[in-house]
Amino acid sequence: QVPLVESGGGLVPAGGSLRLSCAASGRASSSTAMGWFRQAPGKERECVVAITLSGGNTYYADSVKDRFTISRDNAKNTVYLQMNSLKPEDTAVYYCAAGRAWSTMAPLYDYWGQGTQVTVSS
Repeated sequence: QVPLVESGGGLVPAGGSLRLSCAASGRASSSTAMGWFRQAPGKERECVVAITLSGGNTYYADSVKDRFTISRDNAKNTVYLQMNSLKPEDTAVYYCAAGRAWSTMAPLYDYWGQGTQVTVSS
């Protein structure tokens, strides 16, 4: 059983929108926090958004504030990332992660999705 399954990536023009989904199963569904990270070619993986599943804490990277919104459906063990006003610099592979602690640091997450490509054309 794959702990995290992502969907929703694709190719969009600048200014467009996409919604990513991440469904957790097994032990991953008992995680305290979930996050979305992204990695562009030649760059380090960075945390875009992180949320505690209780909803108490939410982090947005400055580069995506007011454009990206994370939400969760605890009944479905699913987290969503709504991405609006996309820019070419948002192009990257996006990874969903689940962990025991709310953090922006990738090593602190226990489970990772397979990644989904988001490409924004100029």
